[in-house]
Amino acid sequence: MVNHRHAQEKRNGKGTDRGSASRASAAALLALALALGGCSSSSDDDGANSGNAAADNAGTNTGSSADSSADEGSSSPSESGKNGAVGDSSGSDEPASDGESGDSAAEPERGGGGRASQYDDAKPGQLTAGEWDDALAWKSWLRLMDGEEARESQSFWSMFPERRLEVDVTAGGKPVADAEVTLTGRDGEIVWEARTNNKGVAYAYPGLYDEQDRQAEFGVAVEAGQRQKRYENVPIPRGQALKVELGEAVQPPKALDLLLLVDTTGSMEDELNYLKTELKDVVRRVDRDNGQQLDIRVSANFYRDHGDEYVVKPYPFTDDIDKTVGQLSEQKAGGGGDFPEAVDEALANAIGKHEWSENARARLLFLVMDAPPHRDRKIVKRLQELTEDAAAEGIRIVPVASSGVDAHTEYLMRFMASATGGTYLFLTDHSGIGNDHMEPAVGEYEVKALNDLLVEVINRYAS
Repeated sequence: MVNHRHAQEKRNGKGTDRGSASRASAAALLALALALGGCSSSSDDDGANSGNAAADNAGTNTGSSADSSADEGSSSPSESGKNGAVGDSSGSDEPASDGESGDSAAEPERGGGGRASQYDDAKPGQLTAGEWDDALAWKSWLRLMDGEEARESQSFWSMFPERRLEVDVTAGGKPVADAEVTLTGRDGEIVWEARTNNKGVAYAYPGLYDEQDRQAEFGVAVEAGQRQKRYENVPIPRGQALKVELGEAVQPPKALDLLLLVDTTGSMEDELNYLKTELKDVVRRVDRDNGQQLDIRVSANFYRDHGDEYVVKPYPFTDDIDKTVGQLSEQKAGGGGDFPEAVDEALANAIGKHEWSENARARLLFLVMDAPPHRDRKIVKRLQELTEDAAAEGIRIVPVASSGVDAHTEYLMRFMASATGGTYLFLTDHSGIGNDHMEPAVGEYEVKALNDLLVEVINRYAS
């Protein structure tokens, strides 16, 4: 396993500051927007987990990762030694600050200064990144969770993602997207809710927030339109996926919701100006390349911290390109100061106060962040509830980790990604842009241009 503490010390020794981390986050958002322009609804020939170059069993990492022993003999992170059409929100189009005051105890401060950009902001594709999908490398994930660092992070965030059930839903032999999967306990209470992805796969996590919960058998209900099936006494862990066939094939939904959620604290003015110049072309390419196959809506959202000019500045989903460009053009960078930011406020707004499509091929929430949320009991509880809500609504959280991320933040992002059916993306040092990026605790992965990687991820969920 990569030693996060050593990586953190290395980064601090080179003088990590808020400006560089924020620039990396802004550049990541830019690369995401550029990547959207290149995505299409065609099938992804690379398979469902092309980011995990050495996942537990490459032959079985193709969109289904049942809790079986099929991946025995593969390398874990510690063994690999690698370092490596629904209307818009009913609210006004004008942004509104969201969130209450209040904070936790004093935390480490991070500088707010900035220095000249190290990259040519007129050229996309320079940022480098990797991907690791813990859902498709489940045996490695379980081994990782047994490590001291992971155990500390589980206790830190009160999340214990070690038990899960995979449910594979088909109709007429074809995957069913956006089917509702409900896990119930012995008294009929709802334990977990999820929705299948475009491959017909959903994951349920009993006891995610309770380390002592050891109920062994559950009820499972699957619903898609008017079709329903129910199972009782389903063991978890089960050893293999629960396969559900609903009968005659159904037409997959056409809606694709993309929500960009980015930290705008610090010195980001140059990057935002670049975005204002380039995004007009990007969103027009998205509409041109995908508008005939999918109903694409985009929502750009920004957040800072308590005490700043605003906490959350949200904009509703829209397919109006000019409106989105106008909203982005108004943004200014500023605020911040201490290390953590109002991540919980931003997620609460993004998940609960936006009109996500009722039926969708995919709902993707790209969380571009370089700092953790504030941590107290109330906020940790809120993060748990938001993760659970996102899973139930089929909103897949896809973090994009930037240079300020520490070990606890990495694990939190991976907890949220795996619980909601998302994947974990992280910037790397190979581009030479920004300060050092902490080496993630993952196995072997391929380094790619961030925009190319994002194209693969979006296509994978939308095909």
